[in-house]
Amino acid sequence: MGGDKKEKKSKKKDKADEGGLVIAPSSVTPKLDTSGWPLLLKNYDKLNVRTAHYTPIPAGCSPLKRPLAEYLRYGCINLDKPANPSSHEVVAWIKRILRVEKTGHSGTLDPKVTGCLIVCVDRATRLVKSQQGAGKEYVAVLRLHGPCAETKVKRAVETLQGALFQRPPLISAVKRQLRIRTVYASTLLEYDAERHLAVFHVKCEAGTYIRTLCVHLGLLCGTGGHMQELRRVRSGAMDENRHLCTMHDVLDAQHHFDATKDESYLRRVVLPLEILLTGFKRLVVKDSAVNAICYGAKLMLPGLLRFADDIDVNEEVVLMTTKGEAIAIGIAMMTTSVMADCDHGAVARVKRVIMERDTYPRKWGLGPMATKKKALVAEGKVHKNAAYPAPLEASYDAKDATPADDEAARKAEKKAKKAKKKALEGGEEKEKKKKKKKKSDD
Repeated sequence: MGGDKKEKKSKKKDKADEGGLVIAPSSVTPKLDTSGWPLLLKNYDKLNVRTAHYTPIPAGCSPLKRPLAEYLRYGCINLDKPANPSSHEVVAWIKRILRVEKTGHSGTLDPKVTGCLIVCVDRATRLVKSQQGAGKEYVAVLRLHGPCAETKVKRAVETLQGALFQRPPLISAVKRQLRIRTVYASTLLEYDAERHLAVFHVKCEAGTYIRTLCVHLGLLCGTGGHMQELRRVRSGAMDENRHLCTMHDVLDAQHHFDATKDESYLRRVVLPLEILLTGFKRLVVKDSAVNAICYGAKLMLPGLLRFADDIDVNEEVVLMTTKGEAIAIGIAMMTTSVMADCDHGAVARVKRVIMERDTYPRKWGLGPMATKKKALVAEGKVHKNAAYPAPLEASYDAKDATPADDEAARKAEKKAKKAKKKALEGGEEKEKKKKKKKKSDD
């Protein structure tokens, strides 16, 4: 019998070894490869660790695994805008197709222009401002009004870099006043001398008018010129090589879901909003501090788990959960070195809250001082609306006080204030009347 048991155990061990279920003892610390983790969790192990101790809360979920209704509410679309309809028309069509409450876009494209247009849905519309101010890249076709050597065109394109003066075109949606816009890089891609057509690539600041840039290029070439065609190839964090979809894709994805209840196509077209924030420096927040930030509180050092390198004061950062969800865009109040050295203080203030309130449970009011105050309120030694800690135990006399008495006292105080205000107003009116009488007598 004993031999049979030993044989069974050895067989089980062999099976476990074959299936890779046994972890062999070793003194080497296993390395975690996070380079393939999605969105904000990418290279998570390379963030500086302030503390690894926190209590996980079973709330929220990974951005890619949200339920479909929530996934759409926190979604954005990298749309290939078609020529002829305006940006506002396209956004309104997407709102109608997806049957959502709100849609917005990050930077208007003229009706004839095609290319990247980031369409934000519901909660993601809070990121529109940050994406509108991000850099843009264009490929434009310039038509010259006369013959010109390729070397001259190339020199002209490379000359128009750096800070440039621009006045918006005659037909534009903004006031036609002189402004300065920066062109970071411009390169000539192709030139057709026979047809006087030049194709060039521009990397520029938001709000740069490529139409005006083409007119300036024509003047530099000495022939005059105008913009023939334009396509935006990058807008902020999104470009035309990744996740680009057409209006047909959006319509087909919604129709496919309505017909078959298959979410995969819709999830491929609509992306989580976190994809727009991958360029920001990250602050990882404890689960217990998340809801306080959603209500507008500053992030304090005890609520910080991990932080990125090279953070400067007043720099925009993204506050995120351990599951990879974006909580808010914040303004850093400490540098990376100060975060590592200090044990108290405010790390960042909130600029724009992204996450819905009460997605995570409330965890404030559970500290030692708050607990002590609750006990004193229950005993009737401190008023529930009073500031604490303060010398309030002596000032508040509540031997036989009840909640009803407190309410009555508050009402009486309000009445007294109102009466005082009326008396002051009445006195002022009397003085005014007296002055008027004196003037009339004079």
